[in-house]
Amino acid sequence: MNELLGRVVSFGKTVYTGQQELYSTLAKGQSPKALMISCADSRIVPEQIMQAQPGDLFVCRNAGNIVPPYALQTGGVSATVEYAVAVLGVQDIIVCGHSDCGAMKGLAGDPAALASVPTVANWLKHGAAARQIVDQTYPELTEPERIRALSLENVVAQLAHLRTHPSVAAGIAQGKISLHGWFVDIHDGSVLALDGMTGRFRPLNEGDEFPVALPAGPRQASDVAFAMAAE
Repeated sequence: MNELLGRVVSFGKTVYTGQQELYSTLAKGQSPKALMISCADSRIVPEQIMQAQPGDLFVCRNAGNIVPPYALQTGGVSATVEYAVAVLGVQDIIVCGHSDCGAMKGLAGDPAALASVPTVANWLKHGAAARQIVDQTYPELTEPERIRALSLENVVAQLAHLRTHPSVAAGIAQGKISLHGWFVDIHDGSVLALDGMTGRFRPLNEGDEFPVALPAGPRQASDVAFAMAAE
């Protein structure tokens, strides 16, 4: 802890001083470029992965990079999503999973093993769809392979939950919001992104077309709006 406290002192003396103009601007308000929902794992630092400066990212971190489906019950993730979209006008939302995820190991294991952490067990129920997909649609996997598959499917499941939030649903319908699913491999530093066209994750490589889970574009189920526009 003393080491961390020393870094806090160093922040004021060196980091802040070196970026004082930036912080002076940020003191007047924020306009982040994206909302990133990532795992609370200490090895995953969203700002470092994206090489972001202060003010670039609105970040929400929790065990398992989970987004509970929208409900009237107040929750920190729901409030963060709503504020990012409705107040800050964020147009890109990233759900980011990672390798060797402890939450996914807990989700993959025997529920009885989580008896000593009932809050964690209850929270991980939001990943139940991902677990069932892996259990019922994947061939026989080794344990590491199963955890990786579950981590990837969990990103897809949480993106589906994200679309149940009214602010996000409205932004998608208006063509203002793009959704992204990422996976960081701690072992080699690579980042995979979900391609919404194929449903598969693929590496982010310089020069390649950037895969997007759900590109921005107007989406309206009813033809009423089109009929009115044609009149």
